[in-house]
Amino acid sequence: MVGRFAPSPTGRMHAGNIFAALVAWLVAKSQGGSMVLRIEDLDRERSKPTFVDAVQRDFEALGLTWDAGPTFQHDRDEAYCAAFDALDRQGLLYPCWCTRADLHAASAPHRGEKPVYPGTCRHLTAAERAAREASGRVPAVRLAVPDREVTLTDLVQGPYRQNLARDCGDFLVRRSDGAFAYQLAVVVDDAAAGVNSVVRGMDLLCSTPQQMYLQEALGLPGAIYAHVPLVVGELNRRLSKRDCDAALDELLVRFGTPAAVIGHIAGITGLAPSTDPVTPEELLPSFSVDGLATLFPDKVQILWR
Repeated sequence: MVGRFAPSPTGRMHAGNIFAALVAWLVAKSQGGSMVLRIEDLDRERSKPTFVDAVQRDFEALGLTWDAGPTFQHDRDEAYCAAFDALDRQGLLYPCWCTRADLHAASAPHRGEKPVYPGTCRHLTAAERAAREASGRVPAVRLAVPDREVTLTDLVQGPYRQNLARDCGDFLVRRSDGAFAYQLAVVVDDAAAGVNSVVRGMDLLCSTPQQMYLQEALGLPGAIYAHVPLVVGELNRRLSKRDCDAALDELLVRFGTPAAVIGHIAGITGLAPSTDPVTPEELLPSFSVDGLATLFPDKVQILWR
């Protein structure tokens, strides 16, 4: 069992990040597995070196140890290019000139946070494509998906299914600025690190079938998934790095020690019977992967308090 921490260095960790990381660590370590640390810095503009250092110190202070890494996505362009070329050789890629405004005007709502791409540029005639190419605008690149259902059984959310064509649509693998998209990068990176246990927030559940399709198309191994409830500051508003009261610095001021922070988060999420201070190691004896399916009464969100 190989799990992973995959923080984005765009700010300090907050309670929601810590909760997901704690479950990821418990899932892997309870089964004698290991953890990989990957810094997801695809967004070069927002990623800051100071946050790279800070997030590693945060994990160490909280007792969330890792066994390999850190690796950085900014070093992985060669691997992403190889995967991109492999998809292109299969005839699965096509250029897309749609703007954000075009997408909002033409797309149907998605079950999650993203619209369903209607296939506008996939169905261009040769003349229409030539006209767009002549405009000089640099296109993004999308992966054509089949009208097919992908299913999985999530350790927390249970059975989940998505029709790639109807519920997602063709999705980006490279942006118009040349940066590779998250979906492609995360699949390539997980396979390279041997990651076979993915724990993250349930807002990313709707992305999982797309990643599974990419794994299939690239001949890469799959993984076991667990999408935990989101820790929310108020009903239907997940915590973010802008929620300073839930940021780790403020949590340490409020609770005093890393063990007290872990204990509070474990207690309010159901990972522990109380909010008493506790370390991740001390949570291991009572943790069961089999119990994840029934651990959270509300599988969508947990109110921060």
